[in-house]
This record gives sequence, C-alpha cells and structure tokens, in this order.
Amino acid sequence: MAKVEMYTTKVCPFCVRAKALLKNKGVAFEEIDVTHDADLREKMVELSGGRRTVPEIFINGRIIGGFDELSALERQGRLDELLAQPG
Repeated sequence: MAKVEMYTTKVCPFCVRAKALLKNKGVAFEEIDVTHDADLREKMVELSGGRRTVPEIFINGRIIGGFDELSALERQGRLDELLAQPG
C-alpha cells in the first residue's frame, strides 16, 4: 500500500473533503497539521514546489496537489492505481 501524507489546517473544508474521500476508500494516511507550526508549513511549501494552500497531498513522496487534483484522479480511475503502489 502507498504511503499517503496530507498537510492540513484545522479550518479547511477542502481538507475535510480530501480526508473523507480517502477514509471512504479505506486508505490510511498521515495527517500533518500546519495550523500553528510555521516550520511545518514551510516544509510543505518546499516539498510542494511553492504551493501554499491546503490540503497538500503526497503519495509515496510525489505531490498530488489538493482536493481538486485528488478528486480528479478518482474520477479518472487513476487514484486506485497510485494507492496500490508500495510506499
């Protein structure tokens, strides 16, 4: 199973939606809350290539993007393939 990491904040409706999508698929993920942690937020920005919005989702260390990108992968039938790759 893939290693999934999601950078979030406490008041992000798109984070809630992304977490729900993954939970409904039975996918375990590590949530990294950057709400009150400037160092973690900067790490997220660096890893994501400058993206400052949340959620930022990574599968096996590869940036997927936010909720819109995650749900697009799901609609295209490509998310399960990514999640099946070993992390």
